[in-house]
Amino acid sequence: MKTNKFFPEINGNFGFGCMRLPMKGGKVDYEEFVRMADAFTDAGFNYFDTAHGYIGGQSEIAIRECVAKRYDRSRFLLTNKLTDPYFKSQEDIRPFFENQLKWCGVEYFDFYLMHAQDRNNYRKFKDCKAYETAYRLKEEGLIKHFGISFHDKAEVLDMILTEHPEVEVVQIQFNYLDYEDASVESRKVYEVCEKHNKPVLVMEPVKGGSLVKLPKEADQILRDLKGGSNASYAVRFAASFPSIAVVLSGMSDLSQMMDNVSAMKDFKPLSDAEHEAVRKVCEIFKGLNLVPCTACRYCVEENECPKGIRIPDLFAALNAHEAFHNWNTGFYYENVITGDGHGRATDCIKCGKCEKVCPQHLQIRKLLTKVAATFD
Repeated sequence: MKTNKFFPEINGNFGFGCMRLPMKGGKVDYEEFVRMADAFTDAGFNYFDTAHGYIGGQSEIAIRECVAKRYDRSRFLLTNKLTDPYFKSQEDIRPFFENQLKWCGVEYFDFYLMHAQDRNNYRKFKDCKAYETAYRLKEEGLIKHFGISFHDKAEVLDMILTEHPEVEVVQIQFNYLDYEDASVESRKVYEVCEKHNKPVLVMEPVKGGSLVKLPKEADQILRDLKGGSNASYAVRFAASFPSIAVVLSGMSDLSQMMDNVSAMKDFKPLSDAEHEAVRKVCEIFKGLNLVPCTACRYCVEENECPKGIRIPDLFAALNAHEAFHNWNTGFYYENVITGDGHGRATDCIKCGKCEKVCPQHLQIRKLLTKVAATFD
């Protein structure tokens, strides 16, 4: 395994994103997570990524129980983040940070990021002097590397990095479907990172699983390559760019872990033929007009829809209907809304809370109207 060219302490260029951990009965399945963490570290990798909002706070605790308590601190690196809903003033930041250390069972974070920066919440981070506070924590040795994660247009990132040259690393959404997407601007955002000489951490390389289960025609294009899985092509695409330090993958079972590890342990960039194949897949997706939801679940976990509408799951049902036209997509929709407090798309009261926290800046209220027209 090659040494990471940006951060020598990172083994390789692949990281374990802990936003989509294995679940059982609404709780993280610790036994499965332990198996996955062991497979990950046994393969030589050591970079874990979490945030307090992931799985309603369960991700950090799972890191403590399944990683921090079981491994010597020298065996793993841990990234955490300062997220908008969990502080109201500068005075709130340090106590929250200290709680994060306790929740994760560590004495310091290897990387600490200002979370999900965009033109709106950046103002709050500035007003609360969040960057300055985090940098003081770095000077105290409680943070090894200071950075940001980002969800907005390239011009906004350029502004932030110009105002904060002390930022060491930037985490961005980057995958082959979003590369030329006008709403995400993955390529342009990546180029801003290069302009400012910032190494890049990649989130959503398989776009919340959208690049795993492909429409039949797109799937056949990748099958004709006679190589790896659909996920492996997506992860390798992201890792093929020169300024990428780490590609994170959110994995929810051991089979996904082993598939990703096999693709990244002896990493090889995509070949010209593979690049052409993913370009063709993108063309097919463009004709489907799918909802670009990554199932981050911020709209339902951090903000709690007052009507209990499981928004990402409804969008997944709509996308399945549009992409595959299977007769059973209606049954999937019914399964989603079954249960206490689970609202239908028609139950939306148009409050807009979901849209305020959506990293993809989706017009969720309008899209739920389309879901209702399709299924209700």
